[in-house]
Amino acid sequence: MAVDKATQLRGVALALASFAIYATHDVLIKYLGGIYSPFQIVFFSVLFGFPMMALFLIRDAQGSSLRAVHPVWMALRTAIIVVNAATAFYAFAVLPLAQTYAILFAAPLLITLLAIPMLGERVGLRRGAAVGIGLCGVLIVLQPGVTDFNLGHLAALVAAVCSAMNAVIMRKIGGAERAVVLLLYPMIANVVVMGAALPFVYRPMPGQDLLAAAVIAAFALIATWLLILAYRMAPAAKVAPMQYSQIIWATLFGALFFNEALAWSTAIGTAVIVASGIYIVFREDRGGVSATTPVLRSRGRAVPSPLPTPTPAGAPDTSPTETAR
Repeated sequence: MAVDKATQLRGVALALASFAIYATHDVLIKYLGGIYSPFQIVFFSVLFGFPMMALFLIRDAQGSSLRAVHPVWMALRTAIIVVNAATAFYAFAVLPLAQTYAILFAAPLLITLLAIPMLGERVGLRRGAAVGIGLCGVLIVLQPGVTDFNLGHLAALVAAVCSAMNAVIMRKIGGAERAVVLLLYPMIANVVVMGAALPFVYRPMPGQDLLAAAVIAAFALIATWLLILAYRMAPAAKVAPMQYSQIIWATLFGALFFNEALAWSTAIGTAVIVASGIYIVFREDRGGVSATTPVLRSRGRAVPSPLPTPTPAGAPDTSPTETAR
């Protein structure tokens, strides 16, 4: 069914609002990351997310088992999400916001590469060149040999790879698994793993910091719901590129709250990565170019959130899947 232009514009506007909320959510992560271990932040963010997600879970009318249809893939996805959250939260804590985003924006490029062995995707010369150029943009941001490569950069790279792997796995199994299964397994794993690490890293949290952790969970839920609505109102090719608006917020928030200046290497490298990512999205959107459209159909955001995003019950195949974040 064709969607009128006004509805599509509302979808794009909702996507922009969603990514603005996600960017604000990341500011809180960075604020808490300057004080607490990422294990502690993830633990409390997910813990506060459980009662919020209950509203989603009670709407799941499917009466089948909570067993995974694809247990091996689900176990791999769950492990990836745990690593993804911890590494991304650490990267936000120690790197400038804009630089962290620039590295994480490489996830769509990695999705294109991972889709070759995992989805049987064939990548033509043009998309292959776009991936190569985009990865060169990552090197521009990192400046190997000039910038001191630290654990924060490694964590951001690991988070980007994990985000891409998770997206491709979701493209592979998301249609077969119940939304509640996709949601609960990673949340439980995060609480268990981060909780096991908590005695070694715990620092007492005053009320305002506990509130910030709760707001992180609430913002993730609100932004996710807005993104779901956006994909229902507008084509994926118009919604997906809106994630790159986060770099504007990252630059603004970094300067405003953390006294961060945008380095020329980050600006140039980000421009290259974003241009490559947008090109891949529009190449996939063209009929006959891609059989599986791995980037368009593995949507969410490259930057992971403590609350994994399930495919909404009853939504069409064009609805967003797990993030990212």
